[in-house]
Amino acid sequence: MINERGAGILLHISSLPSVFGIGDLGPEAKNFADFLVRSHQKYWQLLPLNPTEKAQQHSPYSSISSQAGNILFISPHLLVEEGLLHFSEVEASALPEEAITDYEQAKKIKDKLLGLAWKNYSEGAANHLKNDFDTFKILASRWLNDFALYEVLKKINGDQAWFDWNEEHKHRGANALLQVQEFHAGELEKIKFFQFLFSRQWEQLKKYCNQQGIRLIGDLPFYVSYDSADVWSFPQFFSVDRQGKMTGVAGVPPDAFSDGGQLWGMPVFKWEILRKENYAWWLERLRRNMELFDFIRLDHFRAFSAYWEVPAGSLNAKNGKWQPGPGIDFFTAVKHEFGQLPFIAEDLGDIDNPVIHLREQFHLPGMKVLQFAFGAGFSRSEHIPHHHEKNFIVYTGTHDNNTTRGWFDNDADELTRRSMEQYTGHEVPASDASSVLSRMAYASVASTVILPMQDVLNLDGTARMNLPATMNNNWIWKLITGQLNEEHEMMLRHLAVTYNR
Repeated sequence: MINERGAGILLHISSLPSVFGIGDLGPEAKNFADFLVRSHQKYWQLLPLNPTEKAQQHSPYSSISSQAGNILFISPHLLVEEGLLHFSEVEASALPEEAITDYEQAKKIKDKLLGLAWKNYSEGAANHLKNDFDTFKILASRWLNDFALYEVLKKINGDQAWFDWNEEHKHRGANALLQVQEFHAGELEKIKFFQFLFSRQWEQLKKYCNQQGIRLIGDLPFYVSYDSADVWSFPQFFSVDRQGKMTGVAGVPPDAFSDGGQLWGMPVFKWEILRKENYAWWLERLRRNMELFDFIRLDHFRAFSAYWEVPAGSLNAKNGKWQPGPGIDFFTAVKHEFGQLPFIAEDLGDIDNPVIHLREQFHLPGMKVLQFAFGAGFSRSEHIPHHHEKNFIVYTGTHDNNTTRGWFDNDADELTRRSMEQYTGHEVPASDASSVLSRMAYASVASTVILPMQDVLNLDGTARMNLPATMNNNWIWKLITGQLNEEHEMMLRHLAVTYNR
């Protein structure tokens, strides 16, 4: 019999061990895949792989492109194997290993090494890549050409956001774009080459994982950044006026994370225009992500049913309004285009019956988070294990939650801790909170369980990946070499065997 029960780990590429300031797609990524195999895990869940920027605190959910890859994840060691760099050049760029991601140092190192790789390629090194590069440019042209133009024009316009560029560039004047293509042909080709290297290394990693039975779960943000290649290239699909100014801003109403709601600073979609074009922009975005991953978590799934729109210029998200999303019509078009729907619905937060019905109509697995299960009325909570159903993925916490130990120490009140002890039938010290919830997740009837790596390691709140509605010290947690060891491997293997995963 095929065992439909499975387990996996949530760990972003940036959090892999590295001496280059940030995790990458090289040897440590393959080492982690090997760890998953030895631990009897079936899934590796990641955060979005798109490019990030300093202006957005390097949030992977505020990308400058919905389809390009983050070139900071390119592995220098794999570039040596391709003949694009010398080992000595890579070794000279290594930093002392630290437990945080240093985006600025990583950017300096990768800019230097990728610049050398491009120079070497331009001078005849790694000729075996030429045909593959040419093919990539053709297959990716629908998004690649605009992304390269956006990157070059941003430099020409002093690194300003596209809506502050000169008028010809901002409004994609045909003659202005032709001039850029003519006078900056080399720079455009270099940007495309870096995207090719990212895609090549990712495809190699995905193939390696899949051959060992590991399936990759990606994450698709609902919105894209206001300052992005997408909004510049297709302003008609977003709530921006003729001058490029936002009119409707994305966010969520006040919730457990923020009294004033969350104002994300991204334009909402003009769904009526997208619908008239049969959602072509969205279908291309989904197609790209379906090439990258085996399954895709649809972040902020509830916005497909209804989304919170806040008038531009608002100081917080309190004054927003619920607007109808594309709903059934959208997923019908997606199913017609692709057949199967390898999606996971992030159905957390302010969820109503229409959201549930949309998820169920298309048989999409939803999410259960055990940190949300305890407190007042815990026995009736939809997140408590005795209310779980098969077509769900259960987490101890997500990238937006505290680590479980940090949650138990700092966020859980006395009632929450008591209800957890009442449910388990024994006292739960802070040092055991992660293991207790992990075992509870594995025992669930839900088909899949995903543990954040921080909970596998039983780390406290200093290892938290993201605190929503805050701007500092997010997305920086990183493993160091040797931190993940045989003891963790044995623990996960024991859980997988015990609970038939």
